Amino acid sequence: MKISVIGTGYVGLVSGACFADVGNTVLCLDVDTRKITMLKDGIIPIHEPGLDNLVQRNAAAGRLLFSSNYDDAVSHADIIFLAVGTPPDEDGSADLTHILSAARSIGERLTKPAVIVDKSTVPVGTAEKVKRAIAGELEKRGVNVAFHVVSNPEFLKEGAAIDDFMKPDRIVVGFDDLEAGKQMRQLYAPFSRNHEKFVEMDIRSAELTKYAANAMLATRISFMNELANLSELLGADIEAVRLGIGMDPRIGPDFLYAGMGYGGSCFPKDVKALIKTASDHKKELHLLTATEKVNEEQKNVLFTKLVRFFGGVSNLNGKTIALWGLSFKPNTDDMREAPSRILVKSLFDAGANVVAYDPVASTEAKRVLVAEHGEDQCNTRLRIVESAKQAVEGADVLVLVTEWKEFRAPDLPFLAENLKLKAVFDGRNIYDPDAFAAAGLVYEGIGRRSGKVEQ
Repeated sequence: MKISVIGTGYVGLVSGACFADVGNTVLCLDVDTRKITMLKDGIIPIHEPGLDNLVQRNAAAGRLLFSSNYDDAVSHADIIFLAVGTPPDEDGSADLTHILSAARSIGERLTKPAVIVDKSTVPVGTAEKVKRAIAGELEKRGVNVAFHVVSNPEFLKEGAAIDDFMKPDRIVVGFDDLEAGKQMRQLYAPFSRNHEKFVEMDIRSAELTKYAANAMLATRISFMNELANLSELLGADIEAVRLGIGMDPRIGPDFLYAGMGYGGSCFPKDVKALIKTASDHKKELHLLTATEKVNEEQKNVLFTKLVRFFGGVSNLNGKTIALWGLSFKPNTDDMREAPSRILVKSLFDAGANVVAYDPVASTEAKRVLVAEHGEDQCNTRLRIVESAKQAVEGADVLVLVTEWKEFRAPDLPFLAENLKLKAVFDGRNIYDPDAFAAAGLVYEGIGRRSGKVEQ
């Protein structure tokens, strides 16, 4: 099949490359000519494991094309995916500027029947707006071209997006035309061979499904973070609680990890957007409002622990804090809503210095932090180094922020020898408190007891 994908961000590039990999001819369009030039040169503008090889292989085979020309994209395709950004507006609603602009650009050029697919995460009712935008441009041109808009939300996890796309647990498609639904089923057939994964529904339900999924996962995270904070007060260990409830098949083990709160491009934005959608319809979502509130508070949990350890905010002045990890999660360089940004700001405000290491996100983190705090402050108060050990050398304490694999089995004698105050703050609960205590290190997790349990 001939497919065009409007937008070469995270969702658009992964989707386009995966569709090409099963034999379709895919043209990816982006109005950012710099990005298109990079892609044509085999340079991938985002970090996603395996994506560089996937793009390069399919581009070399002629199945994956890149362009900044809307005429090329619209004339090429029978199915056109809209995968542009929908960033949060000031009131929390999803900004549909880019998606409606793309829809109008399609309507200005459409000359043959096509299926237009909303792949971006969009509020309920967006498909109708896209349809009106395209129809309005067709009317201006005085032409009558058949087209249908369907909703096909993505469920890709950053760091595992290719596997998620190639081996999906479900393929949600909302449509109101049987022929459009048939085309979408045919398109996704290669990804549904093992067992039926195609879930068809009406368009508005498909749009809501994406928000509902992310809101549910965000709620589980905030629930566990609240329990973790309670565990500390009660002398319980949230890791034991997690195992105990995760074995219940009605609950399951996923997204039950306490930590510094959720971040990234999806959960914060989608929870806000769903709350705003409900508000627009005079409905308050009490549970999601609490989920968001808990998450915002949880991003401060490690700084609060540091203040307590140092005996007050003023005692952090001049101290050097080592950070392991900066991205919001492993296997990505995404700094959007990353808890590390809140922690760095708090440390800067307290007068502390930061030495940080991230296996992938160093460049993006430096760009983001300089934009937030200015070059002068970052040049004097922030060092981003090239190894985990280099970050520790000369630091007072260590804070684990992102649970990259290379941090899972640290050299404990090295930490004990090099950390001036011999203390580690585990923001993701990946370490064994007893092992750290045995090495002479103070250990602080999230909702965990420190050191060995007295017999």
